[in-house]
Amino acid sequence: MAKESTDRTTIDLFASEKRRGRPRSNPLSREQQLKINKRNQIQRDRANGLKRIELKVSQVLYDALNEQALASNISRSQLIELILQQQIDN
Repeated sequence: MAKESTDRTTIDLFASEKRRGRPRSNPLSREQQLKINKRNQIQRDRANGLKRIELKVSQVLYDALNEQALASNISRSQLIELILQQQIDN
C-alpha cells in the first residue's frame, strides 16, 4: 500500500518518526493546504458565475485603488468591477 499525501484519515499509520508535543492541527503541509484552498476558491467563483481577469498596474494606480476602495468601504475587486461597469454603461 502506497502512502497518499492527501490522505487525511490514515496518515498516522505511515508516520516515520514520532514527535513529542502537540500534534499538528492539519496533516497537510502549508503548500498543499494553499493549493487545495486555491482550487476550492476557483470552484466557488465558477459556481457563482465569476470569471478571473488579471492585469498589471503601476504602484501609484494600485495605491490609489486601495485608498478609494477603503474610503468606499468595498474591496479593491469590487471597486474595479464598478469602474469597469460604469465605463461600459457610458
